[in-house]
Amino acid sequence: MQSTAASTSKHTYVHGTSGNTPATLVKIPAAAGERTDFDPAWSPDSKTLAFFSSAGQKEQRQLWAVKADGSDPKKITDLKGYAARPRWSHDGKQIAFLYIEGAGGGGPLMAAAATTGVVDTAIHNQRIAVLDTASGKLRQVSPENLHIYDYDWSPNDRMFVATAAPGPGDNNWWIAQIYTIDVANGNATSIYKPSLQVALPRWSPDGNSIAFIEGLMSDEGFHGGDLFTMTVNGRDVVNRTPSRKTSVNSFFWQAPDRILVIEYLGGGSAISELSLTNNSERTIWKGPDGIHAFGNFPNFALSRDGKFAAAVRGTYDSPPDVFAGPLGEWRQLTNNNAGLHTNWGNAESIEWTNEGFNIQGWLVPPAKVEADKKYPMVVLIHGGPSGVTTSEWPASFGMSRAIIAALSARGYYVLLPNPRGSYGQGEEFTRANVKDFGGGDLRDDLAGVDAAIKKYPIDPNRLGVTGWSYGGYMTMWTVTQTNRFHAAVAGAGIANWQSYYGQNLIDQWMIPFFGASVYDDPAVYEKSSPIRFIKNVKTPTLVIAGERDAECPSAQSYEFWHALKTLGVPTHLIVYPGEGHLFIKPEHQVDRMEQTVGWFDKYLKD
Repeated sequence: MQSTAASTSKHTYVHGTSGNTPATLVKIPAAAGERTDFDPAWSPDSKTLAFFSSAGQKEQRQLWAVKADGSDPKKITDLKGYAARPRWSHDGKQIAFLYIEGAGGGGPLMAAAATTGVVDTAIHNQRIAVLDTASGKLRQVSPENLHIYDYDWSPNDRMFVATAAPGPGDNNWWIAQIYTIDVANGNATSIYKPSLQVALPRWSPDGNSIAFIEGLMSDEGFHGGDLFTMTVNGRDVVNRTPSRKTSVNSFFWQAPDRILVIEYLGGGSAISELSLTNNSERTIWKGPDGIHAFGNFPNFALSRDGKFAAAVRGTYDSPPDVFAGPLGEWRQLTNNNAGLHTNWGNAESIEWTNEGFNIQGWLVPPAKVEADKKYPMVVLIHGGPSGVTTSEWPASFGMSRAIIAALSARGYYVLLPNPRGSYGQGEEFTRANVKDFGGGDLRDDLAGVDAAIKKYPIDPNRLGVTGWSYGGYMTMWTVTQTNRFHAAVAGAGIANWQSYYGQNLIDQWMIPFFGASVYDDPAVYEKSSPIRFIKNVKTPTLVIAGERDAECPSAQSYEFWHALKTLGVPTHLIVYPGEGHLFIKPEHQVDRMEQTVGWFDKYLKD
C-alpha cells in the first residue's frame, strides 16, 4: 500500500504513508460550490484512486478517478440515482459499485419520502453495477428482484459473493441470505440462509472459502457477531469465534488460512489474528480507541499483502487522526486536529456487576470537579439495542456525541453504560435481552448509576436520563419504571411496540428480538411498551423526533407526549421538519443539543 486515502464530509485527500509529505487535496476545477466525496477505493496497482463525489451536481454523486498523487481528475460515470461502495476487480479492468437507478438511497437512517396521496409501493432495488474502465460501458449485473447490501469480487473476477434479499431493501436486510452471482450473466444462487443476520461476505485469497459475520444485529451497517467461514457452495459452515467474549465488527483475509479480526472488546477495540488451521488466536493490539466501521465509513484498512495497516484513531480525550504502519506498530500520520482542545472532563472506563453480568461503561466527568461539591449526572443510553458506546471524540454531531461534550462542559457527569444486549462481550451477552426489552438492560443501567454515585461526587437527587432510537425508547421506559430521574430527554423513541410495528418501514428487525410478529404474539410487545405504564411517570420529559423518520416514526413521540401532557407531567415535544432518523441539517443538530442541555439545566441545576 503506497498511500492512504481519507474521505471526509467534504473533499478527498491523498497522503503518503511515509509521513514526509503533506496531504494532497484532490481538486476538481470544474466543480463550483459545495462538494462532498465518498468511498475512496485504490486500484490494484495503487496508481489510481476512484471515489464518488457530488462535485458540480448537488445531490447526484458520480464516480471520479484521479492519479495516485491526486492529479488529473476525471468523471467516469453519468449516473442517475444512488451509488456507493466502489470496488475494483483484481485485474484492474472493472469497477463495481452498488446502484439504485432512478431513485435515492442511503438506508433507513435517511429521511423517508413524503407519504401523502397514494403511498408509493414501488420497489427500487439496489443492484451491483460494473463499469469497464477502458470503454466506460456500464451494466447492471445482479438480478432486478434482489436488493444487494454488500458484495465482494472473487479472486478470478468471475463471481460476486453478496448479502441480498428481495426488496424492499430497507426492511429485508434482517432476512438477507448469502448469494453468489455470476459476473457474466448475472445468475444468482443462494448458498447460505442464516439463523440471524449476516454481514461482510468476503472471498478468501485462494477462492475456496467465504467468510462473513453472523449475529443478532438490530441495525443495518452496525455489525457485530461471530466470524464464520464456509466453502463457496455454502457447505462446511464453521463458527470461528464461538464463546469468544468480543463482537467481531469487521475482518480482512491475510492468507487462505489466516484472518485479521477487528473486534469490540468491552467499550474498546481489539485486533486479533485467527489461524484457521489450528484455531489459535493472537492479539495484535487492543485499546480504548474507536477504530470500528459503521456502514460506508470504515476506520481501518489493510494493505494487499496484509502486513501494513492504517486506521483513524480517536478517544474521548484525543481527536481523530490517521495512524499507519506495520500491524501493531502504528505511528501517527496526520496531525490535522492538533488545534482542537477539550472543554470537557477526561473519560474513564468503569465496570460494575449485576445479576451475574460484568457491565462496562464510560463516565465523563464535568470539565472541572471541585472538592466537597456534588454534581448532577445524566445517563445517556446507546441505540440498538445491538450497539455499544466506545471511546470516540465527542465534539462531533451524530446521534448523541456532541451532547456528551456539551453536558460535561456544563458541569454534569455523563454515564454511558453498555448493558446486556450490547456488543463487546460476545454473542451470548448480545442476545441476553431477547424478549426482555427494558428488563435486564434497565437493571444493569440502574446498577451502573448506583456504582457511579458510590464512587464519585454525584448528587442522587439530580439525575437525568436521555438517549436516541433504542436509547430514546429506554428513556421513555425508564421514567415509567422509576422516579429516580428528575429530568429526561427522549429522542426518536418508541412508546408503544404494538402500534410501532405497523408504523415503521423496517418491521423485520423486531422478529428476532421479540420472537414473533405482533400479529402472532401481541403480548410480548405489550409488556415492554412504555405507554402501558404511562400513569407512573412523574419525570419532566422533553420528547424529540424527526418529521420523516421511518425507523422510529414521530407518531411514537406524539403518543408519549400526548399522554404526558394529558396526565399533567411537564413535557414538550419538538419535531424537526424534513429530518429522518439521523439529523442532517446543522441547524437542527445544534438546536437539538441546545434544547437537550437546556432541559436538563432547567430541572437539574441548583
